[in-house]
Amino acid sequence: MQFLPEELDDYVVKHSQDEPELLKQLSRETYQKILQPRMLSGHFQGRVLSMISKLINPKNILEIGTYTGYSALCLAEGMQSNGELHTIDIDEELFDFQRKYFDKSGFGQQIHQHLGNALKIIPKLNKTFDLVFIDADKENYSNYFSCIIAKLNSGGIILSDNVLWSGKVIEAIQPDDTSTKALIEYNMLLKEDKRVETVLLPIRDGLTISRKK
Repeated sequence: MQFLPEELDDYVVKHSQDEPELLKQLSRETYQKILQPRMLSGHFQGRVLSMISKLINPKNILEIGTYTGYSALCLAEGMQSNGELHTIDIDEELFDFQRKYFDKSGFGQQIHQHLGNALKIIPKLNKTFDLVFIDADKENYSNYFSCIIAKLNSGGIILSDNVLWSGKVIEAIQPDDTSTKALIEYNMLLKEDKRVETVLLPIRDGLTISRKK
């Protein structure tokens, strides 16, 4: 869903930082070869993620939902030189695709891929994090929050993607629409949980910034 008129949206993109060449290549190959390319963060949101990461300058980053690696590379742009980015995905068929682009970037040795169920992997990570990006199955957003909040440093940031879900969060929920129901519950959790302060931004499909107190 476009929340801005197309001409205004084009203006916003044109007056934001240009998309890096490597990410253009990644985007192009994703659209050529990978199913559901709309899952890609894309130029504008990618620049938003990059800017937020640069403002935070995190040492350790956790990403839940790698897809083809676009958002990981954007987040890595703000990472400290001795930092690490841990990214988790359940789709083993995308592993080599991700690694190809990670290794083409300047962050290859700092990006660690994890394959499998994030709820089982996260407790085993002997790290605390300054920045977490959640962009995986919507039904588990609240579970991911519960899993990572103790591993998030004070002042750390959680970014949650797709929280407006094409506007479905303000529509009548269909009985079989578990994703929308889960996102409505998650958005309320972020608003009411006293451990975080949250602002929901109407960027693309909705991006929430939550800061741990």
